[in-house]
Amino acid sequence: MDAALDVTALVLILIGALLCLTAAIGVLRFRDVPTRLHAATKPQVLGLILICLAIALSLRSWPVVAFLVPVVLIQLATAPLSAHMVGRQAYRNGTIDETGLYVDELAESKRTPPAAGG
Repeated sequence: MDAALDVTALVLILIGALLCLTAAIGVLRFRDVPTRLHAATKPQVLGLILICLAIALSLRSWPVVAFLVPVVLIQLATAPLSAHMVGRQAYRNGTIDETGLYVDELAESKRTPPAAGG
């Protein structure tokens, strides 16, 4: 049983590391902000979750699990929030190609300044 859990942990670490590597490559290779945000958040978060799961399986200790659960929860809470803030700022700066947007839900807020009250 221990050998099977160790092999499973090894596979999870390898998959998680590959996902983190593809996230880093995507951030370097993609050209525009939305695709870079996608590469920076989705595979990186899943890679971290898989690595944390592998650590929990490998060490088989409840204190380790109690330490890893907040790490994963904080990552799940902060990655989408930071990606949203970066994307919103890129939209405000005009660095997003607006012709590539299917729906522009922020067009109304771009016409009306935030302090205008309406």
